Amino acid sequence: MKLHPVILSGGSGTRLWPLSREQYPKQLLALIGDTTMLQQTARRLDGFSGALPVADRPLVVCNEEYRFITAEQMRATACPDCRILLEPAGRNTAPALTLAALSVRRDWDDGVLLVMPADHVIRDTQAFHRTVDVGIEAALAGAMVTFGIVPERAETGYGYIRVGEETSPGVHDVASFVEKPDERTATEYVASGAYLWNSGLFMMKASTWLKALAQLNPDMLAACESAFEAARHDADFVRIGREAFEACPSDSIDYAVMEKLAGTPALGVAAKVVPMSVGWSDVGAWDALWALADKDEQGNSARGDVMFEGTTGSLVHASSRMVVCVGVENLVIVETPDAVMVAGKDHTQDVKKIVARLKSENRSQALAHRKIHRPWGCYDSIDNGGRFQVKHIEVKPGASLSLQMHHHRAEHWIVVRGTARVTRGDETFLLSENQSTYIPLGVTHRLENPGKMLLEMIEVQSGSYLGEDDIVRFEDTYGRN
Repeated sequence: MKLHPVILSGGSGTRLWPLSREQYPKQLLALIGDTTMLQQTARRLDGFSGALPVADRPLVVCNEEYRFITAEQMRATACPDCRILLEPAGRNTAPALTLAALSVRRDWDDGVLLVMPADHVIRDTQAFHRTVDVGIEAALAGAMVTFGIVPERAETGYGYIRVGEETSPGVHDVASFVEKPDERTATEYVASGAYLWNSGLFMMKASTWLKALAQLNPDMLAACESAFEAARHDADFVRIGREAFEACPSDSIDYAVMEKLAGTPALGVAAKVVPMSVGWSDVGAWDALWALADKDEQGNSARGDVMFEGTTGSLVHASSRMVVCVGVENLVIVETPDAVMVAGKDHTQDVKKIVARLKSENRSQALAHRKIHRPWGCYDSIDNGGRFQVKHIEVKPGASLSLQMHHHRAEHWIVVRGTARVTRGDETFLLSENQSTYIPLGVTHRLENPGKMLLEMIEVQSGSYLGEDDIVRFEDTYGRN
């Protein structure tokens, strides 16, 4: 029996816009420290020496929209052998956990799953290890274990867990789950000492989860089993069957199972909670990030090229330009190449309302950054007009774009760094720095980087339509044709 890390990498983090976007959510960002939240989660059990050995291959469940950047970040954090399960549609955390449990049951017969959202921060890793170890015995005995955060303040943004009787050292029955309270009720909860914040962290055997789901939500289990049986392997990924998974009910782990287990031992599966004090935060909004960040003597936190004068209690994140703050207080300022947000620190929960408006107006800033990541590298649309677009393109060593053609645009390519191998129609040739070529409309072409250093290019597109959907792929290394 092993301990299997299960990383749930869904969600869009709308309250951390404009850094977090639907196609590049907060777990893929380096908000605290130099590594991303996903990478920090992947390394969270490093050095664990508890009652069970940690499995060599963590499982990551994520949306197929950001599969390549997820795989790249996992490789960069020394987890190249992780298993990435791709959800063809968002169905919340209970189906995601079910897919992971089915994977463990198939390949390891059974195991203890440690379920960790990819977008949380835990400051005290050693305390986290000790707390996880406390819960392992209960999980091995067939309990469904959750971890409750010992509250530091009256918080209205979290759900709560009412703690029941202590059944073994550090392990309690779950008396009930409680929805997000108002401020007065939250204050009463904290003062009573009987409530914990609901962390979204869980631990149980794969067989325990599947047994409980079979009793409490058999339609969800049947849909996930059908989708898992229809899965196919694609490079680094396991693609879950689309049709069956789209028919799966959408529900959270709490609603689908945990809340129904609290106080109902007749089902044969107990719900347990282990209190945890580990410097935890779900980084739900910019004010939460300010609370976690390192600050100067005036309470200011800065990332990027930032200058303060007469400023207090503020957080500033500058991505591409200098940001200067003079005579302001308690602000959050986030600058990206295509959007700038300025908010009062006590109004950061309302950022999600802006994202909803952007979506309703079909604004691109709701979905993606100006810089778009692809499996072969990335591109940045640095200028555009009615019939032209200019892109800065980076191609990783050894990578290649698809063999493709455009119906509505021609392209000019200029190499500014590295060496490019160009396929244009029936010819193939190399371009070095400061050399260029022209790709006429309707001509089949491909761009490759045959070298060992990054290839950088400027691409000038011209034509009647310049959208990314004007691509006809004939061959593709990454299975996108």
